[in-house]
Amino acid sequence: MNRPPRLPPLNALRVFQTVMRHRSFRGAADELTVTPQAVSQQIKLLEDTLALELFTRQGRAIEPTEQAILLAHYIQAGFDEFAEGIRRVTKLGQRNRINLNASPYFATRFLLDRLSNFRAIMPGADLRLTTMVELPDFIADDVDVAIQWGFGAWSNHEQTLLLRDIKVICCTPALAAKLHTPNDLRNLPLLHSVLADLWTPVLAHLNVSGAPQDSALRFQDAATMRRATLAGLGVGLLSTIDAEEDLASGKLVAPFGLNIMAEMPQAQIPGFYLVLPKAHRRVKSIAAFCDWVAHENWAMPVV
Repeated sequence: MNRPPRLPPLNALRVFQTVMRHRSFRGAADELTVTPQAVSQQIKLLEDTLALELFTRQGRAIEPTEQAILLAHYIQAGFDEFAEGIRRVTKLGQRNRINLNASPYFATRFLLDRLSNFRAIMPGADLRLTTMVELPDFIADDVDVAIQWGFGAWSNHEQTLLLRDIKVICCTPALAAKLHTPNDLRNLPLLHSVLADLWTPVLAHLNVSGAPQDSALRFQDAATMRRATLAGLGVGLLSTIDAEEDLASGKLVAPFGLNIMAEMPQAQIPGFYLVLPKAHRRVKSIAAFCDWVAHENWAMPVV
């Protein structure tokens, strides 16, 4: 078993990084409020530990070696991680803030009208909502928990299905006049989602043979897909709530009914999932929010 290399003293690394910033032992000494001799001793300790020359000396001037430049990059990244960890630990110890990212569609159609229910449970919670479409980087984006659209493919995180997002084939009446059978879908532009291929399983379920007409129109969010469908740019797959509204107004038609996707295997139907790193549940405010979200009946209309 290979042992990891022995790390140099942390103080020597801190002094080295300060010297790299100033390109001067004296400048580093002034910042650290020590003597230049003390700085020189720490650099020599580091060089001896690593068995490397980190600086070439020319009188009072110093020049970092190639190894020093490379090492400085990793040491700075390490100190940045230390600072982030300390920030998060101290922040979690003193606040009830919950940084939530939700799918824009879920936020506007389901979440916002119900947040008062959560506030009744935790009136002191400081909830911060963002609406990125794709799953955030929980660390880089400073997100505690997400409500994400997709197929539950985030195996590295805890995930709970909240609601299936059953889609309906919709188009304008003018395009519907060209659809006599499902196979006619091959001859019309199909509007696609950037996040997932929804049409392939739908067409297979309808027994459509042959490749459909190629379409370059792809959309990242449900609202844009809906607008494109209303504009007659092609045949779209709309969420049931949107489809029912537009069908009732007569702006769109569902040429093959409302239940095509509902009859498909569950694994082929997207949904909205509660997603978070398992460790985040250790924070009481986040755990309380997750429990509330998981127990809400999101399929029930808000009265």
